[in-house]
Amino acid sequence: MCGRGCPLKQRTTDGLARVRGLLHRFTTPLLPDDYSVLLNPLWSTRELRGKIDSVERQGDAVHLRITPGWGVPTHFEAGQYIGIGVEVDGRYTWRSYSLTNAPTPEDGTLSITVRAVEKGKLSNHLVGTATPGTTVRLAAPAGDFHLSDPPPAQLAFVTAGTGITPIISMLRTMEQRGQFGATNVAVVYSSRHESEQLFTEELQRFAETYPENFTLVTRITSESSRITPENIEQFVPDITQRTIYACGPSAMLDDFESWAKAKGVTLRTERFSLERESDAEGGTITFPSGRSVTVDGATTVLEASEQAGAQLPFGCRMGICHTCTRTLAEGHAMDLRTGEEHEPGSRFRTCVSVACGDITVQ
Repeated sequence: MCGRGCPLKQRTTDGLARVRGLLHRFTTPLLPDDYSVLLNPLWSTRELRGKIDSVERQGDAVHLRITPGWGVPTHFEAGQYIGIGVEVDGRYTWRSYSLTNAPTPEDGTLSITVRAVEKGKLSNHLVGTATPGTTVRLAAPAGDFHLSDPPPAQLAFVTAGTGITPIISMLRTMEQRGQFGATNVAVVYSSRHESEQLFTEELQRFAETYPENFTLVTRITSESSRITPENIEQFVPDITQRTIYACGPSAMLDDFESWAKAKGVTLRTERFSLERESDAEGGTITFPSGRSVTVDGATTVLEASEQAGAQLPFGCRMGICHTCTRTLAEGHAMDLRTGEEHEPGSRFRTCVSVACGDITVQ
């Protein structure tokens, strides 16, 4: 394995730097980046890029392995996500997906798993048409939902659907670090149908390899009732004695958050979806570039910026990381997560806020 201090990696980096220096002397008024990307699309310094190396489809999901390009941070914490931008219908569409590999892959690649969702423009595009060799744009790994090191002695993962994606990264990381001996792990994984389950062979392998320290509970909710705070102790009797990481639908997380608060249980959650119901009527949104677009009350300001071709910065798209925070110059906006109404001059998160009438964003 060639790590950060690897001489070969250093020579490669130094070589690329020399190439850029030479190009700079001969490319005025164009920038070296305009030419280096012709040699290799991953050599761009204007934006973070990656290349899809492998595509493995599984029903309505796809597993992608991506080679990061020049400058992409490859260090991350197990459980974090990465932003990916892909050109769809002539415009770049961005979403964030949990990384599924351990933080130190031997080949230096990054892995994500995407499931096609209704009206999910990028997810449907990737599941249906992603091919090896495709160049994508990337945003640096981020997110507060990640595994502590060392992990707690008693640990439980409660997950449903694609909520298993950050959890599989945590489990792979624990195995890589040899931590299953010191930590007892229980995984509770629900899916609507058996065909929708992800990483089942690997989860079974964990259970068979570490029988004294790994408990796996799977549930097919189309055949049996779903797992709730009221019945989870039937499957994991000591669940209240464990630190719990939960990822899945908002309704499930709402229930477990209320239960954990009442029981005094340590619970960390990650949400993949945003509740869209509100009294906001939408309106015309004007962006710093001067572009504007009229949207309904369920379309976030960030999504509106993408429709208008006025890309705003973002990170998690769930109101967690604050990368998307902007100033509201005119009008009123509502935070879909909290119901808070923002007034002119206030700072707000564009990824979770919608327009209450016409607004102008600085």
